[in-house]
Amino acid sequence: MRVNSSTEFDGQAYGFVIAGHFNEDDTYVTKRPQGMSDWLITYTLGGEGYFITPGQETICRAGDVTLLKSGLPHQYGTRKGQTWHFVWAHFSPQLMEPSLLPDENLFLQSVTIESTRKRIYHAFRRILSDSRARGDYWHELCMNALREILMLVAQKKRQTYDDRIGETLHLLSRHMKDPLRIEQLARTIGLSPSRLSHLFKENTGQSIVDALNQMRIRQAALLLQHTERSASEVALDVGFNNYNHFINQFRKRFGVNPSTFKKKIRE
Repeated sequence: MRVNSSTEFDGQAYGFVIAGHFNEDDTYVTKRPQGMSDWLITYTLGGEGYFITPGQETICRAGDVTLLKSGLPHQYGTRKGQTWHFVWAHFSPQLMEPSLLPDENLFLQSVTIESTRKRIYHAFRRILSDSRARGDYWHELCMNALREILMLVAQKKRQTYDDRIGETLHLLSRHMKDPLRIEQLARTIGLSPSRLSHLFKENTGQSIVDALNQMRIRQAALLLQHTERSASEVALDVGFNNYNHFINQFRKRFGVNPSTFKKKIRE
C-alpha cells in the first residue's frame, strides 16, 4: 500500500505548499490523522477517489471539485478496483477571500458543464506550471488561478438553472457575432430544438433570440462608451448585419438610438 504523509516546505510562507497532477491505482492512500495546516483542493479528471473524514465517506468522480478544510483528520485515496486521475493544490485560507471558501469541512461540487470543466482544468495547469517555474509573480499568478477555480465553483453552487442552459449561454457568448442557428446549438447541447427552446425560456424567462440580442446590445453599449467606433461599426462588431434591427434593439434596451447614447455618455 502506498501511503503519503503531509510534506511542507518553503512554499508555505507564500500560502502554497505543493500542487500536483496524479494518476494513481488503488494502492494510493494518504492519511493525516492530525489534519493539516492548510486547505486541499482537488479536481477529478477520471476514475474515482474517496475522502474519509470523521463520520463521513465521500466519493469523487470526473468533474468533481473537493475542498478539504484545514485541521480536519482525514484519509483519501483511490477507490478499490479503480484508478484516480486528479489534480490538486494546497493553499493557506488566510490568503483567500472568506466568501470563496465553503463552510463545510469537506465540500464537493460536481461540475457538468463542459466549458466550465475545461476552465477549471486549465486554471489548475497554470497553478502547476507557475508553482514549479517560480518566475516573477509566480505566487500571485497561482492565487489568481485558484481564485478563478473557487469563483467558478461558487457560481455553480449558486446556479439556479439547468446545466444545459449554462452551456447554451456559454456558447451564445462565444459565438455572439455568428448567425444564430438554433438547430446546430440544440445538436451541440444534445436536445431537440423545440426542447432546448422550451427549457431555455423556462429557466431564464427569455427566448434564445432575446438572450442573444441582450448580450449583443450590452457589448455594443460598452464599445460605444469606450471606443471611437461608429454605431454602424459597432453593430457589425457584435453580430447585427441589419443596422435598422440593431437600432430598434438598442432603443428598446436604452430608450435612445446608439448615436444619442454615445453623445450622452461622452457628455
